[in-house]
Amino acid sequence: MDETCQWQGWREATERALYGPGGFYLRPEGPAGHFRTSVHASPLFAAAVARLLGEVAEELGTTEVDLVDVGAGRGELLAAVLAAVGPSLSVRARAVERAARPAGLDPRVEWTDRVPRNVHGLLFANEWLDNVPVDVAEADAAGTARYVEVAPDGTERLGAPVTGPDADWLARWWPLREPGARAEIGRPRDEAWAAAVGCLSAGRAVAVDYAHVRASRPPFGSLTGFRAGREVPPVPDGTRDLTSHVALDACGNLPVGIGGAGTGRAGGTAPGGPVASASAVDVLPGLPAAELVSQREALHRLGVSGERPPMALASTDPAGYVRALASAGEAAELTARGGLGDFLWLTQRVPAAGHR
Repeated sequence: MDETCQWQGWREATERALYGPGGFYLRPEGPAGHFRTSVHASPLFAAAVARLLGEVAEELGTTEVDLVDVGAGRGELLAAVLAAVGPSLSVRARAVERAARPAGLDPRVEWTDRVPRNVHGLLFANEWLDNVPVDVAEADAAGTARYVEVAPDGTERLGAPVTGPDADWLARWWPLREPGARAEIGRPRDEAWAAAVGCLSAGRAVAVDYAHVRASRPPFGSLTGFRAGREVPPVPDGTRDLTSHVALDACGNLPVGIGGAGTGRAGGTAPGGPVASASAVDVLPGLPAAELVSQREALHRLGVSGERPPMALASTDPAGYVRALASAGEAAELTARGGLGDFLWLTQRVPAAGHR
C-alpha cells in the first residue's frame, strides 16, 4: 500500500472500520458483545421508553403510533418496548441498522438500513450519533486547525488546514485556541440528526448519548476505542468500536453560550435539570424549541427512581421488598452521577403540520 492510500482522515477511516466489509458493527456478536448501554443495563430503560411512547401517542391523539429505533443494534430495545407497552397501544416498530437482521427477533419488528419517512410517533436514537463518523482537527504550532490523518495501525499525522463548512463549524461550536488542542468536527452528526428529525411527520425525536456542550468541551477531543468491555486506543482496524462524545448542543442548534457539563462512559457530571432549550427560530423552520436534559432528569420524569423501598415492606412482603430493592439498584445505575445518569437526552418535538 503506498503512502497516499495508507493515510486517511478519521471520518473516512472510521466509516471503513465500523461499516465496511468485516467492519466492527457488522460482526455477528453485535455491540452488546463489547459494551453495555442503558438498554442492556436494565429493563427499566425500555419500560421508560414505552411510557414515553405512550405520552407521544396521547399528544398525537392516537392509539396507533410509530416507534423507530435508529442505531438499533440487534433490536434489543424495540423487542423490550413491545413487551412493555399495554394492549391499548398499537405500535409499528422499525429498526434502523446497517447490520443484517438478527435471527429470532420479534417478527413485529421491521428491519431497514435507513430512517423511514413520514414517521408518526417516536424516533429514538440511543448511542447512535457517537458512531456517526467525523473528522478530527488539531491546532498546529502556529494555531492553524488541521485535519488529523490516521494510518491503519493508528499512527497519526497532521494534514491539510481545515477550511469551508468544517472550519465554520469549528469557529461556532468548538474553537481551537491553543496549539495541540483537538476537536471532533461534528458537522456530519448535525446533518444526520437534522435528516432524522426531517423524517417525522409528527411526534418526537430523541437522541441519547454521552455528550458535551460548548462550555465544557474536552481540550484534546474524546476519540477512543472500546473492545470486549474495555477502553482501548482508537485504531481503525475493524476490531473495536470507534467513538467520540457528541456535541449535542450543535445537533440541536442550541444557543452558543449555554452551560452544562460533559458526560461519558468514563464519568463526568451534569446538572439534574434542563441543560438548555433552543429558541424556535434556531432549530428547523417551524418547529418548537429543542430541549437538552440529563438522562437522570429524563428518566425521573418517566418514573424511574433509584430510591430504596421502605423497610416496612420487608416485613409485610419480603419477596416484594427484594424485587423493589433490585429495581431500585437498576434505576440507580441508569441515573447515577458519573455514569449513565450523566448522558444527555436531546428532544425535538414535531407538531402535526396543521399545528406548526
